[in-house]
Amino acid sequence: MYIQYTMDQLTLPMDLEDDIPQNHLVRIVNAAVNRLSDRIFASAYPGGGRDSYHPKMLTKVIVYAYTQRIYSSRQIAKAVRENVMFMWIAGRQQPDFRTINRFRSERMKTVLETVFTAVLQFLAEEKYVRLEHYFVDGTKIEANANRYTFVWGKAVVKQKARLQEKVQTLFATIEESERQEEQEHHGWDLPELGESTQITSEKLEEAVKQLEEQLQEKPKDKPLKKTVRAIRKDLLPRLQKYEVQQEILGDRNSFSKTDTDATFMRMKEDHMRNGQLKPGYNVQIGTENQFIIGYSLHQRPTDTRCLKPHLEKVKATLGNIPKTVIADAGYGGEENYAYLENEQLETVVKYSTYHKEKSKKWKQDISKLDNWQYDEAEDIWTCAAGRNLLFRYESKETTESGYELRKRHYRSEN
Repeated sequence: MYIQYTMDQLTLPMDLEDDIPQNHLVRIVNAAVNRLSDRIFASAYPGGGRDSYHPKMLTKVIVYAYTQRIYSSRQIAKAVRENVMFMWIAGRQQPDFRTINRFRSERMKTVLETVFTAVLQFLAEEKYVRLEHYFVDGTKIEANANRYTFVWGKAVVKQKARLQEKVQTLFATIEESERQEEQEHHGWDLPELGESTQITSEKLEEAVKQLEEQLQEKPKDKPLKKTVRAIRKDLLPRLQKYEVQQEILGDRNSFSKTDTDATFMRMKEDHMRNGQLKPGYNVQIGTENQFIIGYSLHQRPTDTRCLKPHLEKVKATLGNIPKTVIADAGYGGEENYAYLENEQLETVVKYSTYHKEKSKKWKQDISKLDNWQYDEAEDIWTCAAGRNLLFRYESKETTESGYELRKRHYRSEN
């Protein structure tokens, strides 16, 4: 009446591999990681102590876990104990969550790029991807940082300028006082500050040392003593702080004190509510056939300035960029078009006003340059009112990334 059901009886086959379909994803992960050279992991294992779990086994477990959207080290360790696919790929070994977490946060971090490239080469050789069509898009991810501990680039520049002005005024006052009280110094000054208006912490340090030497000669000079104390306890530390902040900022306009790599950006969910800025990163990902074949992390809030560095990273990883690049209008711009054209790539990348230009309203707007007539031979524009605009001069403008924009200026005859 029932199929025989006995839990205590051993059955054949006992090999877990027989329970896994031939085309299962876990087999692809296993084959891809097996292709990696053991030398990749050598630098992460200096030797000594008890034997470690094999890095290939841990890599397989973590990569397969990520494909199953399992990211918690405790959940991965649980799957290794309970899930047949994880049991097979781990060779029935059971690393605990601490081992998994330590491996991916410390040891695997140095070889992650190499592993990614090797798996990608395997996918290409097995025809899972052809590296022909590259779909790229970006998203902003909030950093694990306090959103209220921010430093703004403009504020640092302004505060540093005020501080430098205060220092200049202070030393000018000291210098004038010295001239009045001691004629024998004959134009005493502080050459360490240099001729430039930009005072660095090193210059200020040298200048205050000279003041301290002056103070040893005149220990009862209370104004000088007060000045030295103010520089040592307030002005110099503040100047050093601003210099450190500017170094961290680089070409950014902000950073978080609790995660200095994070830049303040407006997240997607906040665009609709016009919400506050949050510390985050702009992650760019390119795919083909639903496989991620390129990724990069950026400190820039807009996608426009991320396309070129992203594709350069893909080029360094793959050796070349896929033949066709597809992206949304967020990447449209003269600088990106020039780069894509120079790389001789086929592209499907719209610009922000593409659809508006197709509308009837746009085509009837006489203020739009697109609706004017241009005589290429005479280099003359004719506006909707019938007046000619003659070429006057050409100007150049350099973007933050160093790209040179050229603009031609015309003026009406009337």
